[in-house]
Amino acid sequence: MNRKNAVVTAVVLGVFCGLVYLQIRTWTKFDWHTFWSTTDHVYWPYVLAAVAITYFLYAMRAVRWKIFLKPLRETTTARLLGPQFIGFTGLALLGRPGEMIRPYLIARKENVTFSSQFAVWFVERIFDMASVAIMFVLWGFIGDPLWDDAGSLTLYHGRTLHVTVEWSAALFLAGIIALVVGAIVLRFSGDAVANYLYNKLSPRSPKLAHGTRSKILAFTEGLKTIHDFSSFVQIIMLSFVMWLLVAACYWLVLHSYGGRLALLGMPSILLLMVVSMFGSLIQLPGVGGGSQLATIALLNNVFHIPSEISVSCGMVLWAATFMSVIPLGLLLAHRERLSLRAVAKAEEKAEAALAE
Repeated sequence: MNRKNAVVTAVVLGVFCGLVYLQIRTWTKFDWHTFWSTTDHVYWPYVLAAVAITYFLYAMRAVRWKIFLKPLRETTTARLLGPQFIGFTGLALLGRPGEMIRPYLIARKENVTFSSQFAVWFVERIFDMASVAIMFVLWGFIGDPLWDDAGSLTLYHGRTLHVTVEWSAALFLAGIIALVVGAIVLRFSGDAVANYLYNKLSPRSPKLAHGTRSKILAFTEGLKTIHDFSSFVQIIMLSFVMWLLVAACYWLVLHSYGGRLALLGMPSILLLMVVSMFGSLIQLPGVGGGSQLATIALLNNVFHIPSEISVSCGMVLWAATFMSVIPLGLLLAHRERLSLRAVAKAEEKAEAALAE
C-alpha cells in the first residue's frame, strides 16, 4: 500500500469509527436475542433471489461495457464477464484500492490502453448515479407515501419528511443538470478546458496541474466512447433497467423480513439506495462500513425500525447486493491464476503512470 492509500485508509477508518460511535450513542440498549431471532426468521428464498438478480446485474454490466468498447475493440460479453466478477470481488475485499481492478483487467485482456478503460469506468459511474438520481427525482415528486399503512409514518405526516425528500430530489435534479452540461462541454471542448486549467494551476502546483489535465483528458476520451445515438440509447436503457433490478433486490430483502419493513414503498427503497450509494464512499477492506451504517441509520432514525431489525436488515442487504460476488469472483480469479493483491498493485502503478 502506497502512502496515498495509507492516508486515505486512515481517514476512512477514522470517519467509520466516528459514525459507529455516533450510531451506538443513539441506542439506549441493544437486544442481541431479538437481533438473532429476527435474522433467523428471515424468508431466505427472497434473499437468494436478490443474490441471483445481483449476479445477473454483473452480466448486464458486461453488456454495457461491451457497448462502451465498440469504438476501440469488438469483443463479446463472455470475455468481459470475468473481469466484472473479479473486479467487484477486489472492491469488496480490498476496499477502494480495488476499484480500478475492472478497467485494468479489461484493458489487459482486450489489449487497449488503461486510460481508455479508466475513462469508461468514469462514464459508467455517471450513468449509474444519473439513473438512480432520475428515479429518485421522479418518485420524490410524484411518488406515494413512504409508508402504505395510514397509521404509520408517511411523507405527509407534518409534511416534514415530505419536504425533506422534495428538497433532496430537487438537489439531485440540479446535480443531474450540472453533470449533463459539464459532460456536453467536455465532450466537445475537453482539450481546451484541460489546457485552460493546466495553465491556471501550473504556476502554483505543476503536479496538480498535470494530474488535473490528465484526468480531464481521460474523461473526455471516455465520453467519446459513446460513438452514436443508438449506443447512447442502449446504455441509458441498460442503466435504468439495472438500477430498477437493484431496487427489486432491496424490495426482496425488505419483504423477507415482513412486518413494517414489507410496507416500505418505492420512494423508501430509492431513498435507501441513495443513502447506501453515498455511504459506500466509506469503504474499508473486507468489512465495508459506510453503506451498512447509512442503511441502518436511515431505517432506525427515519423509518423508526427497531435497532435490532435495522442492523440485521442492513447487514443482509450489504451481503446480498455487495458481498455475494466474492465466491464466484475468487473462483474465476483462481481459474485465471490471478492474485487480487498483485492485480491491485499493478493497477495502482498503471493509475500512477496515468497521472504523470
